Amino acid sequence: MSSSASSSSAGASSKQPRPSDQELTQTYNTMKSELNQLAQKIGELETESDEHTLVVDTISPLDPERKCFRLVGGVLVERTVKEVLPALKTNQEGIKNVTMQLVQKYKSKEDEFMAFQKKYNIQVKQ
Repeated sequence: MSSSASSSSAGASSKQPRPSDQELTQTYNTMKSELNQLAQKIGELETESDEHTLVVDTISPLDPERKCFRLVGGVLVERTVKEVLPALKTNQEGIKNVTMQLVQKYKSKEDEFMAFQKKYNIQVKQ
């Protein structure tokens, strides 16, 4: 990956001097890494939400007094469907809310990243 920027007066209009190519590359890599980490976390949470949906759909039609087992903090505990179902639904809603927040954060970081690339005329060569 290399960055190329024009050495014309495009950077001279701002009050700050243009960062060096090494600083630009480092900032670019940091921003790209942050975006990748956010995307990975969003993917993990979506997978977890899908798993919750699968379990909720599976145990919903069952008798509310039926035994079921739930993993809590690494310990398998015995509960009934009526005790587990509301907790699962609450967890699933929480996961969806966090996912939505992360998606918004990702979009703002992505906009910031694109503005950075445009400001310094950064082009990725593959």
